[in-house]
Amino acid sequence: MSEYLAPLKDMLFALDVVRQQTGIEQNETLAEFDSSFVAAVLEEAGKFARGVLAPLNAVGDVQGCRFDNGSVTTPDGWKNAFDQFNEGGWMGLAMSADFGGQQLPKFIAQPVNEMWLSANLAFVMFHALSQGCSEILSHFGTDAQKARYLEAIVSGRWTVAMALTEPNAGSDLAATTTKAVPQGDGTYRIKGQKIFITYGDHDLAENIVHLVLARTPDAPAGSRGISLFAVPKFRIEEDGSIGAFNDVACTGIEHKMGLHGSPTCSMSYGDNDDCIGELIGEENKGLMAMFVLMNEARLSTGIQGVGIGEMSYQHSLRYATERTQGSHYSSGQRVSIVEHPDVQRMLLSMHSRTVALRAIGYLIAALIDLSEHSTDKAEVKALRDRVALLTPIFKAFSTEEGNRMAGTCVQVYGGMGFVEETGVAQFMRDARIITIYEGTTGIQARDLVFRKILADQGNALNTLLTDVRSSAERLGSRDQAALAVMAAQLTNACRATSSRIEALLGAGDDQQLRLHAGSVPLLEALGTLLCGWQLAEIAAYASDKIAANEDPVYHQNQIALAQFYFAHHLPGLFAQLETVACADAGLGSYQFVE
Repeated sequence: MSEYLAPLKDMLFALDVVRQQTGIEQNETLAEFDSSFVAAVLEEAGKFARGVLAPLNAVGDVQGCRFDNGSVTTPDGWKNAFDQFNEGGWMGLAMSADFGGQQLPKFIAQPVNEMWLSANLAFVMFHALSQGCSEILSHFGTDAQKARYLEAIVSGRWTVAMALTEPNAGSDLAATTTKAVPQGDGTYRIKGQKIFITYGDHDLAENIVHLVLARTPDAPAGSRGISLFAVPKFRIEEDGSIGAFNDVACTGIEHKMGLHGSPTCSMSYGDNDDCIGELIGEENKGLMAMFVLMNEARLSTGIQGVGIGEMSYQHSLRYATERTQGSHYSSGQRVSIVEHPDVQRMLLSMHSRTVALRAIGYLIAALIDLSEHSTDKAEVKALRDRVALLTPIFKAFSTEEGNRMAGTCVQVYGGMGFVEETGVAQFMRDARIITIYEGTTGIQARDLVFRKILADQGNALNTLLTDVRSSAERLGSRDQAALAVMAAQLTNACRATSSRIEALLGAGDDQQLRLHAGSVPLLEALGTLLCGWQLAEIAAYASDKIAANEDPVYHQNQIALAQFYFAHHLPGLFAQLETVACADAGLGSYQFVE
């Protein structure tokens, strides 16, 4: 069961709300991408997602990848789908037009990415890596490097692998030991091992460009001494053709809980001392460049939570409508389980969170677009600060919610969700990793607390909270009782959050344990608040549409979703904030023993 139908109406509605929030159409460059153009792009993408990618989702899960004698073979149909993906121009949708891409804004690419991730998450794992690499080369590459790599990456002839993690380093990039020895001709001899490398080897493209973090012989210790290198699997001749093998070897693939169709590789560079790479950017500045790709990957991972939520909701709704069991609580008649209030609660829980998280993801994309097309330096800084603040919250909270929604989907199915035939068990297995890769929830939370809140004394967050309060005021100004109730709830949530942040900013050095232990609950609270914020924007926009007599049933449903979230999920924010206040309780005194 891998059926998927792109929720085009919900996607376009979310984009309309984002347009209203950001004023993106006032930007001359972005204004040309009107609603009708976006709808046409999304419709075509939806056809590809449903007709090509979704049917292969279960195939990839059942077959998985195969490793034999240093080579990786992807599941049946993967190669044909990959070729169609490239022929349709989907790889280069948001990449540079100078090298064959379509260079569409991120606010259009984001819903398209959501479709790929919903329909077949394992298949499309290569895409964010190629997108991020194209941006690294655009920012840090030389003209020669851009000419050498970008056209091939944009077209999909070559894919990209991000080689960060090492066997003894894990997420601690400062412990990187892979070596890069300069050869005197501008190239470096690379030697080391990397693990957990997504699409590090496969049979889809003719070459794979590995972006490898490594140290030069005289590099300073820690993260300050890491450089970034482009290391192709096959060397590249002067005319751009494929040359000799570059001593980049896959030594095995992981046997994983989920994402079976996505090869997760162990890689060895320079077993025969013949692996050559070239420096991207400056020596010892590799993390600066790699963070461009990592931020792209983190946004993509956040959208994976949305995609899993959407698939969970679609399958649950279909099953609940078809499955007859039990009697109606009021009439006593035998009914489909969709008529039971608890099942309705689970369905709306999934749907409201998916709608809210989708709105956050699309908003971040639009803010990035505006930051890249604004000529006002102060505006650019404000936009980048907002994106930097939202990114760790979105990545971590959306992926945690994606896992919860996958579990709720299985619950709706009951015992049938626990068996493989229905296909929904795959959602849980695939979803589990998304809270881990591209920075675990804990890593994102520490980044949020120490780099995004404390480092700037809460300025960016307080500016965000001001905007949330403004949204609550606009919602309450519509003179409707239901909207006024939600406006008051959101205002109270902002007040509680501001109070807790003020206490955090005043925390002394003796409260470091509390800050570290409370970082994840704080991130969860802010994620809950942001979802409420976006649903408030959605409810206000829907209210205006109802007043104009535009599709009143659909827009009333949007208001109902917001009401449900405010009743069932927003109250959790207060408990999360209370946990932040006493997060060190017991930690300092408990003795961990085997």
